[in-house]
Order: sequence, then C-alpha cells, then structure tokens
Amino acid sequence: MSALDVEDFIQQNRAVAEEVETFRGYWESDKHWTARREFILRNQSHFSPAQRDQLLSLSMVWANNVFMGCRYSEELLERVKEMAEGIEVEDAPVFKTRDEIMKKQQGR
Repeated sequence: MSALDVEDFIQQNRAVAEEVETFRGYWESDKHWTARREFILRNQSHFSPAQRDQLLSLSMVWANNVFMGCRYSEELLERVKEMAEGIEVEDAPVFKTRDEIMKKQQGR
C-alpha cells in the first residue's frame, strides 16, 4: 500500500479513517502521524478488534524508532520493520549510537 493507496483507502472507507484518526496523539506532527497512520492501516486486517492495543503499541514502537531513534529488542524491531515494509518516510532522521560514534573517532 503506497501513500496514494492509503489516501484512496481513506476516501473509500471514511468510517475506518475517522476511527483511525482517533488514535493520533496530540504530540504527533503531520509527518509523524501520516507515517504511523499508514502503518496502522496497512496492518489492521492482521489484528482483531480485541488486539487493537497491540497494533497501536507496535505502531508507536515503529514510529519511536524511526523518528526518535528509540531502541528496542532486535526481535521487536525486526517485527515492526517487516510490518512497515514499503512505508516511505521523507527526511527521516538518521541516528548513530554512542558506540558507532566512538568507533568512527577511534579510526581517525
């Protein structure tokens, strides 16, 4: 599902789109929310209504990793990255760990 597909889906499924909009955090920028909304819409069919909190949590893990550089277990990151495959985030920040920075400086 590309960004255009997401917009088409939203236009054709207003009730679902309105429900998903209620999941937006007040702190989320348009850029952050657009990406997380796409994550939710792409994956909602794999989760029952009873599992909605799990989907929302996974969407936050993915967004926190992409936008803020938060780190999680490799297993969890692998799962959310698979779920987000194909989502394009323009101008996503690039984060380096302390170890990466130290290794680069030691090589000089």
